[in-house]
Amino acid sequence: MTIYDIARQVGVSPSSVSRVINNKPGVNPETRQKILRLVEENNYSPNAIARGLVNQSSKTIGILVADIRNIHHTDGAYYIERELVGRGYCCIILNTGHEDSEKVNAIDILKRRRVEGVVMMGSIFQCSAVKDAITQCLSDIPVAIINGWIDLPNVYGILSDELGGLQSCVQLLIEKGRRRIAFICDKPYNPSNRLKEKGYLMGAESLDINAAEWSYRTENALEGGYEATLQVLREHPDVDGIVYGIDLLAAGGLQALHDKQIDVPEQIAIVGVNNSMYAEICTPPLTSLDNKRLEASIMAARIIIDTLSGQKPSRRMVLLPELVERKST
Repeated sequence: MTIYDIARQVGVSPSSVSRVINNKPGVNPETRQKILRLVEENNYSPNAIARGLVNQSSKTIGILVADIRNIHHTDGAYYIERELVGRGYCCIILNTGHEDSEKVNAIDILKRRRVEGVVMMGSIFQCSAVKDAITQCLSDIPVAIINGWIDLPNVYGILSDELGGLQSCVQLLIEKGRRRIAFICDKPYNPSNRLKEKGYLMGAESLDINAAEWSYRTENALEGGYEATLQVLREHPDVDGIVYGIDLLAAGGLQALHDKQIDVPEQIAIVGVNNSMYAEICTPPLTSLDNKRLEASIMAARIIIDTLSGQKPSRRMVLLPELVERKST
């Protein structure tokens, strides 16, 4: 039984039923008793949307993820959801895909579901199509973007200093005596990946190589890391260090180096990014840049909560990543 069924049986509007369920005034005692009796007889439990008919609060937050197979983003979505549930909210998690039209459609869905706030996972949402959709559909609710930024009054960005972080990855390899350092990043070429590549190029300025010719992009998969690493070995057989834009690619690269009987780190030292579970289960364990995704996820959830409670958090925050050294360097 739904709130509409109860309203129809009693002969009142759904909003009157919602007033009774939420213990609000405005319903006469006789009608109130009829509604309460039906609620009890049918074991009715109001959902958040029905409850929001009166109090204008759906207690629902939307979480947008471009690719739910990406463990880095799904881990983040988990921590966001746990933080919000602990504060009495429920979450709608949508897998948007990478196309602008898909992202815009997901935003429209969240508008129709009357969410009170939205968290977007990743710099892929930092684009003009999403900006326009936020302006049209979500302008009156808080929106937090993890590792992205859109200059709108209701948008909050939680960024990682990936430019400086990638420079530190290259610097670590230089300190280990490496001079022929390649970079392998995943597609698509989004704002995050552009910053990573720029950080690599800046870090490699002191090296006696044309770093732009040592920078590669590949598919976001183990196979992508594997094949791109083989390409680096073919085109630059003197390579002695590789920085990977994400740990997943590094895991594929490690397998390629193992298959070629290349010792890591003696012959080629490698560094990944994300400090994910891949970094811990690789052989050897992977040195990786921790870009503070856990902290960013919890911060995004709290920004939404704080904003809804009337506070005014900073609209743009930058977290400093940290290198976690393991045995691949």
